[in-house]
Amino acid sequence: MTPLPSPQQLRYLVGLADHGHFGRAARACAVTQSTLSAGIIALERQLDAAILERGPAKRPVFTPLGLQLVERARQALAALAAVAETAAAARDPLSGPLRLGVIPTIGPFLLPRLMPALREAFPRLQLWLREDMTDRLAEDLAAGRLDLLLLALPAALPEAETLRVAEDPFLAALPQGHRLAAEPSVPVAALASERMLLLEDGHCLRDHTLAACGLQAAVSSDGFAATSLHTLVQMVAGGLGVTLLPRLAVEGGVLAGASVLLKPLDTPQTRGLGLAWRAHSPRAAEFRSMAPALAAAISGG
Repeated sequence: MTPLPSPQQLRYLVGLADHGHFGRAARACAVTQSTLSAGIIALERQLDAAILERGPAKRPVFTPLGLQLVERARQALAALAAVAETAAAARDPLSGPLRLGVIPTIGPFLLPRLMPALREAFPRLQLWLREDMTDRLAEDLAAGRLDLLLLALPAALPEAETLRVAEDPFLAALPQGHRLAAEPSVPVAALASERMLLLEDGHCLRDHTLAACGLQAAVSSDGFAATSLHTLVQMVAGGLGVTLLPRLAVEGGVLAGASVLLKPLDTPQTRGLGLAWRAHSPRAAEFRSMAPALAAAISGG
């Protein structure tokens, strides 16, 4: 019978894959570099498998089998963590550390309202926050580096459960003097002929905006894209084009100091706001219990 790898060996393996450097991986695992290297070699001998290519490259290069073993190790570590999480959840729900990932088009505008509400509702909860784009947060969630995501829906999360908590309507943002400024609402069909300003690739709001306008790809901006909603607003104020803004961001002050007109759309368009966690997480009931506090913060209640 093949001896089973230890959790520590699996952590060494995943750490090396994540950091791509023996020294950084060792620091992340709180061991010396020689200890981590010896642990990887011992794992190879134990499994009778070549995990790393041996050659002149200074950075670790994983064999095809090694890459498969890294993913298996991630799954195994997540399963082990779930054992402890199940026990902790039964003892004291929504207490202790919770690693929350949030996207940039939500975090700055919702967290100032949400954090006090969560502290009041769950005083024993310790929230650790990471802001990033959806794809990278989804990778961190699948790898067990995050427990829960606060994001815009729909999103491609094949290995996660999602809970849609609220709708976030889009508003048309126009520069002063725009031809549509006198209209009580902006026809969605009219946006196809406008220079549509968007966030750069990787932001889910870019895709949600295109979908709301019925567009397949950017029709304007001459190769320029904003890195944040605040930059996007300034581009509109400068007369470079129009965009759609989520009401959450508007209520959160994204227009501060900018001369921009806001108009409703003639056909309401929204993005969903919600939570996502690993499928079959033992803390799913806990995460669902956070929904009322989230919905109240979104509504401003």
